[in-house]
Amino acid sequence: MTAPPSRRPARRIIGVETEYGITCASTTGGIPPLDADHAARELFEPVVRLGRSSNVFTRGGARLYLDVGSHPEFATAECDELADLLAQDRAGEITMADLAEQANTRLEQRGVPGRIHLLKNNLDAEGTGFGCHENYLVRRRGDFWNDARTLVPHLVTRQILVGAGHILLGDPNDPNDPSDHGAPARYVFSQRADQMEDAVSSATTRSRPLINTRDEPHADAELYRRMHVIVGDSNIAQGSTLLKVGAMDLLLDYLEEGGSLADLQLAFPMRAIRDTCHDLTGTVALELADGRTITPVELQAEHLVRVREHVRNLDLSDLQHHVLDLWERGLEAVRSGRPQDVATDLDWAAKHQLLARYAERTGAELGEPRMARLALAYHDVSRSDGLRLKLERAGLLRRLIDEQACGTAVDTPPATTRAHLRGTAIGRAQDLRRDLSADWVNLRLDDGRTRLVALRDPFNAVDERVDVLMAAMDAPDETLATGMTTGV
Repeated sequence: MTAPPSRRPARRIIGVETEYGITCASTTGGIPPLDADHAARELFEPVVRLGRSSNVFTRGGARLYLDVGSHPEFATAECDELADLLAQDRAGEITMADLAEQANTRLEQRGVPGRIHLLKNNLDAEGTGFGCHENYLVRRRGDFWNDARTLVPHLVTRQILVGAGHILLGDPNDPNDPSDHGAPARYVFSQRADQMEDAVSSATTRSRPLINTRDEPHADAELYRRMHVIVGDSNIAQGSTLLKVGAMDLLLDYLEEGGSLADLQLAFPMRAIRDTCHDLTGTVALELADGRTITPVELQAEHLVRVREHVRNLDLSDLQHHVLDLWERGLEAVRSGRPQDVATDLDWAAKHQLLARYAERTGAELGEPRMARLALAYHDVSRSDGLRLKLERAGLLRRLIDEQACGTAVDTPPATTRAHLRGTAIGRAQDLRRDLSADWVNLRLDDGRTRLVALRDPFNAVDERVDVLMAAMDAPDETLATGMTTGV
């Protein structure tokens, strides 16, 4: 007899930060009327008007802000359920699409011949990169970094499953040279892989690592730390996002319960990440630290085998079962050279099919500008210019969380984490036009009387101190209230 499930995988806080590319295209075919900096300011005009800042927290518990380099960024609220994470990530797209629509209306009213586009991708036309970061809360323990380093091979090779796909121009052996030197254009797994420079490091922009070591848990530092992964592609397909974070969550549970991946360490991770990216067969030989060789498909398959054995007697959610199924189907699609088998689920395969069908219909070559425009449209989050909604409605991309639930997540935080407290307080402050300062941990009513509330337990969705703070919002205040909600 099969033993009954003993437990669920450990409850974990997960969040995703997405930097969006921004451009303002001319509507008359001329020079773009706004550069990225001015387009970003135009985009955030209503955000600044409401919060007197370009760094705000939302009713949905998320953070919305302008990052370095004029990149609009959306960081999801804390999620402990995969369904909430998927809804929150899509809420970021909806938020950005709404801001772009408002900005384009203002530009049209002022007679400015341009349209702002927001792109959920990782590269601009000049080859400048921007990221999609994942955050996983883990228990603080002395051997954490040993375990974290054993996850590097997974991060190197998971692009064969969750990469966003990319048309690579120029010399494929020189990631620092994006120009075309006669090498034919080729389709590769990832936009992000060629930008990475180190395996584990405290740097973020100066030397991009796969895992950032900055110890900033946004929680009780004696109990928790954050694993900050910055190698992932920005994903459009919900299946890719699910597999990306769901597989990592299960691998972390495997390690925390005593599992090991130490025998699969790579000898040269940065060489391996580029070799993996450029080989759509998934069969390139990667050298392990002990001298053996392994292919990306084989390495991912071994990780999957160990996770399946680990969860054999665990009580998994439907979405966690879907993670395992998609992990297996994705590997088989790469192994058999049949991207069409997962083209409704995984970005690299969906975009590959989109480009292949367009080339077949028009005769376009992969390196032509019209193919690049089509690939870019895949990442455009606007309702009128983007392809995501059209593909989902046509059944060419699978939705795991429906659009209504994702729209609700824009203003409604997850109910089971600290985000519920933050989002509820922010909503009350905005409705009552009271000034509230907020960050990931702290809430403060700016009335000169109410104490700062520090929420150090991200799993806690109930706190009497927040009830007191919201009651204080109803009290008369001699100062002028604006409803401002900004970062502390």
